[in-house]
Amino acid sequence: MRIAVLGTKGIPAQFGGIERHCEELYPRLAERGHEVTIFVRGWYSPVRGPYRGVNLRLAPTLNRKGLDAFLHTAAGSVLTLGESFDIVHYHGIGPSLFSFMPELRRTKTVATVHALDWQRAKWGRGAQAVLRAGEWAAAHFPDRTIVVSQELKRYFRAKYHRETTFIPNGVTFAPRPRASALLKPLGIGRGKYILFLGRLVPEKGCHDLIRAYKGLDTDLPLVVAGGSSHSDEYVQSLKTLAAGDGRIIFTGNVEGELLRQLSAHAALFVLPSLLEGFPIVILEMLSYAVPILAADIGPSQEALAGGEFGGLYRAGDVTDLKQELGVALAGLPELKQKAEAGRKHIRKANDWDEIAKQTESLYEEVLR
Repeated sequence: MRIAVLGTKGIPAQFGGIERHCEELYPRLAERGHEVTIFVRGWYSPVRGPYRGVNLRLAPTLNRKGLDAFLHTAAGSVLTLGESFDIVHYHGIGPSLFSFMPELRRTKTVATVHALDWQRAKWGRGAQAVLRAGEWAAAHFPDRTIVVSQELKRYFRAKYHRETTFIPNGVTFAPRPRASALLKPLGIGRGKYILFLGRLVPEKGCHDLIRAYKGLDTDLPLVVAGGSSHSDEYVQSLKTLAAGDGRIIFTGNVEGELLRQLSAHAALFVLPSLLEGFPIVILEMLSYAVPILAADIGPSQEALAGGEFGGLYRAGDVTDLKQELGVALAGLPELKQKAEAGRKHIRKANDWDEIAKQTESLYEEVLR
């Protein structure tokens, strides 16, 4: 099969759930004998041409909030019309707005919905309207629509009477890094800190975590690892909120070995997010058996099996978060056991090789 991929910023992934998803999925499909072209954005992806068995191809765009994904997907969709792709796969509801275009030359299309992006606080009314239109398009234009969580499957069935295909996100199991030398410049030690990891945008709820943590009597520092995503004003508000508490450490965006060490050696990972499609970061933390406390939104509950693999608190409730943080820190051995159980579960349920097989089977059904 000749497969074109649109909607991602590109690979290798620097940040972003869709980017990590594509970097794991498409090289595996290439290994299975398929010809994969991923249309990338020049400001994000420095690599062109062959990469891990796939072809990275530039499609023009402007790195401007609200325009970047729109322009890039439109341009990439036009480029697909000049070639004989078997499948054009759109990732995200915004890019899915253009999923009608390959149909102009009878090319089959697939869309994957990773989250309901119109809910993100960074978007104004105009952008939200476009994203809602993209959601509608994802339910109506593609030959098949994939969702990454059971909650999204229920949502599309209830709102659009559209039966979607559930294919989960995956996780790559890597050896737990023994070294922790990169943590020392941050003033933290192995197993001696609480971790927040994610983009610093309002819907990730880091402001709730900082407010709850500041009222907590603990010597464990809070490490806030992540950078801005067209959200500089919000990042500054977090630093203002944290001012005066020397226990709170901002690292900026992290990647590579520092990311692995920060993830694997945390005493507790907290995900206060108010919006997720399916939180890949929970899978990554469970792969290291790191204890987890998360807001009880549907996707996080799904990832933690309703609390079987980690702790939960009432989303958006700072008082409850403060209380459950205290409970979690006092009961880390119990949370560690839950994380170990989660690690065993996701090794089978969220295996990327199996996800690649499921995606390949869906493509074959579409072509039949």
